[in-house]
Amino acid sequence: MKLSNRIQSITGDGSDGWDILYRSRDMIDAGIPVLELTIGEHDNRTDPTIIEEMYKSAKAGNTGYAAVPGSQVLREAIAARVQLQTGVPTSANNVIVTTGGQAALFAAHLALLDQGDTGLFMDPYYATYPGGIRSIGSHGVPVPTHSDHNFQPQRADLEPLAKTAKCLLINSPNNPTGVIYSRETLQMICDVCRENDVTLVSDEVYDTQVWSGEHISPRSLPNMSDNCFVIGSMSKSHAMTGWRVGWIIGPEHAIERILDLSTINTYGVPGFIQDAATFALTNGSALETEVANVFRNRLKLAENILEGENHVRLIPAQGAMYLMLDIRATGLSGDDFATELLDQEHIAVMPGESFGASAAGHIRVAMTIPDDQFTKALTRLIAFAKSKVS
Repeated sequence: MKLSNRIQSITGDGSDGWDILYRSRDMIDAGIPVLELTIGEHDNRTDPTIIEEMYKSAKAGNTGYAAVPGSQVLREAIAARVQLQTGVPTSANNVIVTTGGQAALFAAHLALLDQGDTGLFMDPYYATYPGGIRSIGSHGVPVPTHSDHNFQPQRADLEPLAKTAKCLLINSPNNPTGVIYSRETLQMICDVCRENDVTLVSDEVYDTQVWSGEHISPRSLPNMSDNCFVIGSMSKSHAMTGWRVGWIIGPEHAIERILDLSTINTYGVPGFIQDAATFALTNGSALETEVANVFRNRLKLAENILEGENHVRLIPAQGAMYLMLDIRATGLSGDDFATELLDQEHIAVMPGESFGASAAGHIRVAMTIPDDQFTKALTRLIAFAKSKVS
């Protein structure tokens, strides 16, 4: 069988950085205990009331084909949530429901890029961003950010690349760095996009996980609502990663065209899952707060443990469920540090290089195991780092 160049080029020259995760899972399967701090999977699962709502809907017979753009009531709930958060008038016609945020990102880029076009994304980046752009036959180009600027994008890095690009993908609160883009940073990004006719794609799946500062959707900034797609999801806000409910917010004419893609691709999200998502979104913010507070409390634990440490430096975490740790003082790359940490301490973290060149010499730690294990893992990680320079 001869495979297309397009599908063979999705991962580029490597594995997109998942080697540590796969090795840690193999160790666990072999009976070796591992403290796993790799992927953004909540250790507290979906709230039972949401599961019950899904069950009730399925039991009532809502198991047939569902509305492909999403049910009217779910789209209205998403629109109301977004309008409340941003102040931007938003209707159900601005919303299409997708099979998770990942499918939303794919659809948004397919709507914006033709084969051979260039799509930009900020570096460090979530591991699937480059492959998502390559998979539609376009060129993905990273925009570097810098640890010394706490990974806030700088105009000098973005502007030259924007001159030949069609779109730019950003993510704030950011995975992997935990950084929230400031109002000044977002205004700069929007200015550059407008000046160069670049459409902005804003991945906002961590918008409920804000520890300090302010989350601002660029869609709410002047003259941006018609030049911006916003990506959202139930995965992180409601611990519903496996349910695969995401969405795109955008101009009505663009959403209509993305519906054409959904019709021939996924043909919608199951109705009983949509009903559960509607229940979750219309049941107040208490569930979102409960999910977020788990990570808020773990961040405080981490800050106390890492305070004053010189061998491991915490990049100020303003949002999301991750810590970005600068381990350059050890003399190791992120890849080598993560590999040796797994082999010697049975602690699994993601090497910064998994997320792009800008994160080299860093590691990403997911705050996704119970507090006592999390404390144990960080304490051992620090001791391991010190052993490399003593």
